[in-house]
Amino acid sequence: MKKVLLASVAAALMTGGAMADGHGAIKLGVSLGFTGPLESLAPAMAGGAELAMGEVNAAGGILDGKMFEAVQGDSTCIDASAATSVAERLVTSDGVAGIVGAMCSGATGAILANVAVPNGIVMVSPSATSPGLTTAEDNGLFFRTAPSDARQGVIISEILAENGITNVAVSYTNNDYGKGLADAFESAFEAAGGTVTINAAHEDNKADYSAEVGALAAAGGEVLVVAGYVDSGGSGIVRAALDTGAFDTFYFPDGMVSEQLGLNFPGEIDGSFGANPGTDSNGAQLYQDMATAGGFDGTSPFSAESYDAAALIMLAMQAAGSADPADYKDTLMDVANAPGEVILPGELAKAIQILKDGGGVDYSGASAVELIGPGEAGGNYRQITFENGELVVVGYR
Repeated sequence: MKKVLLASVAAALMTGGAMADGHGAIKLGVSLGFTGPLESLAPAMAGGAELAMGEVNAAGGILDGKMFEAVQGDSTCIDASAATSVAERLVTSDGVAGIVGAMCSGATGAILANVAVPNGIVMVSPSATSPGLTTAEDNGLFFRTAPSDARQGVIISEILAENGITNVAVSYTNNDYGKGLADAFESAFEAAGGTVTINAAHEDNKADYSAEVGALAAAGGEVLVVAGYVDSGGSGIVRAALDTGAFDTFYFPDGMVSEQLGLNFPGEIDGSFGANPGTDSNGAQLYQDMATAGGFDGTSPFSAESYDAAALIMLAMQAAGSADPADYKDTLMDVANAPGEVILPGELAKAIQILKDGGGVDYSGASAVELIGPGEAGGNYRQITFENGELVVVGYR
């Protein structure tokens, strides 16, 4: 089966764009931070979403031959005005029928409130994790394939406890994501008997973080939890902490987990650890093989969740018999959960046929998707550490 799936990847990638350019294509926005504090993650995330679209196109599309066309938009992660402007272009000018994205929580909230809800557009974010999005007014239009940071706060607390860590300092990026995660973690950690010596914000894109690190060092802690961005202030905090000797061991939440971190600090952060959404399910390995065949890294954070976000939108359309968000928003939870036949990466053609024949599907996908509550992922995490300058996966939970 694997050989068949891999053999189809090239065709899927080719048909993802060329065939979709024809008359009547359904356009999906791929709104990610192609520039900004997580830009190193965006290419593999876009690759995942577009791989799913190409797979469906190679299978003949949905709704009796409708193909998909991906339309990228740079939501930047940190500029809410730019994110809103890009989303407005996607909706009003490009005419997208749904959006995979946005990438960061602040941009996602801005697009949801200012563009998606007023225009009735479905959004499925693969990576926006702020707990605040759980209760955001969304008219049933917002979903996410990455778990809320309310869950991640518990995960961090558990991992630290398992490593015998009882007191930590926290530095978080001063936005919806950083604040939400820092607060969720502090609550979980202190409830479990741990001590947060300081919970302090940092701004992104500063040249000098010595003042911030000085305050963190004065408060003390066995480990510094850096709830920031790998391509911006998070790495700046780590650099300053290492240079001053303030901390030599770090915990890295999802916004920091990347191969890029090892490149930024070769051999300097060995023994540091962290976690990001991920699973060792059968679907995860299938997806990683497909991504490799497609020329990108399927193990990159949130790449699998991006494939799943796009897949869920397309299957929901087929289940509803319509590409109108007003119709398919009500079938997205249905295709994501039981009952129905379990669907893994590379099986989107099978899923479409089952739905076309009136059956049901339980989309598990690349990240073992199970949507709960108001349309968000229950939460699986990949634990990592750094050894000999390299990111090493040590387990899943």
